[in-house]
Amino acid sequence: MTNDFMLLMPLILITAGAISLMLAAAYEKVTIEQAAFGCMGIFGVAFLVQLSNCITGNVAPYETVFNNMLVISNFTRVAGLIILGCGFFTAMSAQTYFKQNNFCTTEFYSLVTFSACGMLLLTMVQELISVFVALEIMSLAIYILVGYDRKNKTAAEAVMKYLMLGAFAGAFFTMGAALIYGGAHSTQFSSIGQFVAEKGFFNNPALVAGSFFVIVAFLFKAAAFPFHAWVIDVYDGASAPITGYMATGLKTAIFAVFANFLVADETLRSSWVTYLFYFSIFTMFVGNLIAIGQDTLKRMLAASGIVHTGYLLIALVAVSAENFSGNVILYYLAAYAVGTLGIFAALSYLGGDGEKRQSFDDFKGLARVRPFSAAAITIFLLSMAGIPPTAGFMGKFFIITSAIDAGQIALAVFGIISSILSMWYYLRLVINMYFHEATDSFEDTTSNRYAPVGTFILAACVFVIGLYPVII
Repeated sequence: MTNDFMLLMPLILITAGAISLMLAAAYEKVTIEQAAFGCMGIFGVAFLVQLSNCITGNVAPYETVFNNMLVISNFTRVAGLIILGCGFFTAMSAQTYFKQNNFCTTEFYSLVTFSACGMLLLTMVQELISVFVALEIMSLAIYILVGYDRKNKTAAEAVMKYLMLGAFAGAFFTMGAALIYGGAHSTQFSSIGQFVAEKGFFNNPALVAGSFFVIVAFLFKAAAFPFHAWVIDVYDGASAPITGYMATGLKTAIFAVFANFLVADETLRSSWVTYLFYFSIFTMFVGNLIAIGQDTLKRMLAASGIVHTGYLLIALVAVSAENFSGNVILYYLAAYAVGTLGIFAALSYLGGDGEKRQSFDDFKGLARVRPFSAAAITIFLLSMAGIPPTAGFMGKFFIITSAIDAGQIALAVFGIISSILSMWYYLRLVINMYFHEATDSFEDTTSNRYAPVGTFILAACVFVIGLYPVII
């Protein structure tokens, strides 16, 4: 009983923290700065508690109370650590970002924490109705955060697109859950897997159609082809810290629940492998084509996020439901998270008032006036491009080798080609920073503290995570 309570403690802390921040926002004496530090503290404590939890196998906390709806394993534990880390560094970046952009209120940090509550719940739930509840907790908070700057027309357009398309994705999911219940007579992943193992998959039209709709909803949330159209405008319209948070924490939560659903039974997973094969290829190459044509950093990073979704789909194709650990997926998510959070932390203080520095040209000569910031950004870009000895290289290496081990040689080759193509738009910014004269002094960024500290911590993490498999 005590162990069950400790396993749920990070979720309890985040939920209680979100409610506390919401209530604190009603008091004028609570400043935005204090709310930021409170948010960082909540995420930090929850991260340490999650880190202290040791799990062997799958544990269903309070099994009778929750009727096996929640299952915690090493996979969900590490996914939770990534989400909590994303929340911490997002709060740190936001604290600096709002020194230059004055549209924040104390409720902002409450919404960040509420969204993390939904993300954590998504990693644990093993039942379709609970998945929908967790998705909505996460999504509703993210919708508000995307359009938080009400005076910004780009943000208003972004939240409208995201809300409308997100509603369709939610409708697909609920339709899929209803059809699966009709076909398998249960909404629990374990029962669905057992039903498929006993009765088969393709001879049950309701189950096939239902799982199709559920997978479509997951692919939309993960920004996979052909459900990626929203991501460029939404990431561009959101503030820099929230864009980084969506690209990392949200993606981690979605791929955690996606993997948990697919590995409910090997027959269920293998039934969709061929389709996921083509989804991953088109996602990688369409994302690269979009990224190559972008002139602003946020839109380029949004398109590159589509490409990274493609790599993660390769990992889903390569996993096995029999001995699922999810180590490759988690490692890649952690490697992608530190690189993406790092570059958005840098943009949070280098972007200036109203994010006036957005294009590649705006960062020409950055290495001459802010050499350490330019070095950190270069580390993040090289990691995302997959250059050794960074975490991004090791993440792609593990994904490619897992695909080869699973017999998906063609998919591994396409993954390597996609990685080579991505170097063009990543190195483009490096060239601008180091091989051009400075066009801006960046003097308005010198007084900021917390986002630069977060940036350099994340730059160190790129090498720590990259060398971790070698050292261990």
